[in-house]
Amino acid sequence: MADKRISMPASTAGLTRYFEDYKSKIEISPSLVIVICVVTIILVILLHLFGKVPV
Repeated sequence: MADKRISMPASTAGLTRYFEDYKSKIEISPSLVIVICVVTIILVILLHLFGKVPV
C-alpha cells in the first residue's frame, strides 16, 4: 500500500515558531496568575473601604 504522507513546502514564508526557540526559566501557572489577580482586586477593595486618608 502506498505511503500517504503530506509534505510541507520547504519555505514557511518567513514564519518562525518562537515558542519552540525560547524556554523561560521562570514559569507561572495560569491558576497562579488568576489567584494573584483576585488577591490584588480584594486588596484594592479593602484599601478603598478602610484606607481613608484625610487630604
